Amino acid sequence: MFKIDRRILAHFDFLTIILIIPLIFVSGFLIGEIHPILEKKHTVYLIVGLFVFLIFFLIPLRRFIWLVPFAYWMNIALLVAVEFFGHARLGAKRWIELPFIHFTIQPSELMKPAFIVMLAYLINKNPPPEGGYDIKRFSYISLYILLPFILILKEPDLGTALVLLLVGYGVLFLIGVHWKIWLGIFIALAVTAPFLYSNLHDYQKQRVNDFLSEKPSYHVQQSIIAIGSGGVFGKIKEEATQTQMKFLPIASSDFIFAYVVERFGFVGAFFLITIYAVLILHLLSLSMIHKDYFIRVVSMSLSLIIFIYMSVNIAMTMGYAPVVGLPLPLFSYGGSSFINFIIMFAIMENLLSFRFKDMYDTRGTKSFV
Repeated sequence: MFKIDRRILAHFDFLTIILIIPLIFVSGFLIGEIHPILEKKHTVYLIVGLFVFLIFFLIPLRRFIWLVPFAYWMNIALLVAVEFFGHARLGAKRWIELPFIHFTIQPSELMKPAFIVMLAYLINKNPPPEGGYDIKRFSYISLYILLPFILILKEPDLGTALVLLLVGYGVLFLIGVHWKIWLGIFIALAVTAPFLYSNLHDYQKQRVNDFLSEKPSYHVQQSIIAIGSGGVFGKIKEEATQTQMKFLPIASSDFIFAYVVERFGFVGAFFLITIYAVLILHLLSLSMIHKDYFIRVVSMSLSLIIFIYMSVNIAMTMGYAPVVGLPLPLFSYGGSSFINFIIMFAIMENLLSFRFKDMYDTRGTKSFV
């Protein structure tokens, strides 16, 4: 019988799980109201996510730290393979079909957990000195940030590429880099901004133009109407006409926040944002109280990813950000995004619960059940 030390429960972070459970189940409830068939698929994702969480939580990850670079470079190889063997959908080549079983994977999604663990591996191997990283070490770590950014940007998938870029440099900013390096980066970005814009794809420029124009796009208009019609306490399902009559596009994924407000009003939106805010601050607090750089970087990365996804998605639905394909974390419908967040949370819980070496000693352990 498989045995595991009961003491790991003393180091398990239950607050994180308590915060994400309502996100998952309220999401399933709303997706079922929007589209019952998607609710069944969402339930499948939930069951798969539970098994994936258990697998990544129970694997003694610290014993296999040496495999982290291999996982990173394997995902880089998959991103390169997209260029040669990828399948295009809606003008973007982001998927690879596995031979014989006709199942597609999206390497840019798989890259997220591998990316943050690799970042933790690099920082743990060479912690920042007093005063922060110098230009040599900063440039070395930047190579591991920029490589997936460039490959994913080329697909094109600007949203995911920017998330990895912001998370990577956000972690370095919080961990510590000499201030002169940041000053140089900000000046370089200001100088090259027109060139960067001119090299965007036409549809990306259109999204920026729609955002800057006085009249928002059709998607955003319908989203704003749904948000405005929710009032303080929202409406019953039958009266949420923007969603039920299909005026609100992509209501179960990209614009699900608009349906939250239409259904539950300002009060519902307030509680949803509050849960995210508490989760983000809690993850940041974990990164501050632990000295272990693996825990610090993974929890810090998770907090940044959730903050970026949440803030951009909500701002997008209200017309305060360009329309990009960033879902509401653990809330929008979508298997790839959901499973990846579950993997990242499982890795963090694993690093927290098994952070003492004696936890890997099976002698004298007790049954988990």
